[in-house]
Amino acid sequence: MGDFRRGIKAGAVTGIIYIVICAILGAIYHNPLSIPPFIFAAQLGPFLLRDLTAFSFWLSVFFPYVCRGVVFGAVFAALYSFLPGTASVKKGVALSAFVCIVALVGAIYTTPGWPTDGQISDGFYYAGTLKLSSPSLALAGIISALVFGALTGLLWNRFRGKGLTEERKGRSVLLVSFILGLVTWVLFAVMFLIGVVIRGAPAIGPYFWWSDLFFTSVVFLGLPGWVLTLVAWRKTKVDKSGFKWGVAGGVMMALTGIMLFPGVLAIIGGVLSGHKPASEPSTATIGQ
Repeated sequence: MGDFRRGIKAGAVTGIIYIVICAILGAIYHNPLSIPPFIFAAQLGPFLLRDLTAFSFWLSVFFPYVCRGVVFGAVFAALYSFLPGTASVKKGVALSAFVCIVALVGAIYTTPGWPTDGQISDGFYYAGTLKLSSPSLALAGIISALVFGALTGLLWNRFRGKGLTEERKGRSVLLVSFILGLVTWVLFAVMFLIGVVIRGAPAIGPYFWWSDLFFTSVVFLGLPGWVLTLVAWRKTKVDKSGFKWGVAGGVMMALTGIMLFPGVLAIIGGVLSGHKPASEPSTATIGQ
């Protein structure tokens, strides 16, 4: 199995460092030019302390980014040996670039009339938010995501890894895909049920039919998708191929748009699981 503990530590610490960097940059950005640097430096501490003691900061900034870091670190650990490059920092950047591409495809897929209607569309992914409505904001989001990946790769080297025995390829990827798919499905199923109770049936209304369509597809199409992914993972546990089950489940989750990322991971894990591992144990790659 992937060294998830190592990846989760690296991702969580990356999330905290990322928050601190953003807070400092935000304070500098809002610094009036009339304030001398030494006075501003003296005011920076109380400014950050005020944010750290606000409940809204912990609810809307700290926990979301730490959670994103945990997810990113787990995916990084699962895909580590398959990512391009030899250095961990390069592998982190490669994963960030991959997630950005998936987020871009997902945001376009779930935006009606793209790009002619000019609607603001935010593509949430596990290292930030991609704003398609503004090229400058989109570029800033991509750069921040690459920094997030580079930090995760750098911290990966700082934490001690454990020796791992060889397993059927794709097993850890399928496990991460199933967990992400399950969490996403539960969250959107709850939102779907709340929407039905408040607005009443049918769930697809005349004003929000596009978003309701994807909400509904997550509930009814995403469910069998992550079940098939679970079946694929269980097959890899007994050293069998989960190719058909993983690809089928991944396609079903990907079609919902909202579950695109776990769906892509399921497809990757299913394809990788079609190859048997080497007969001899190996601990080299994960310890880099």
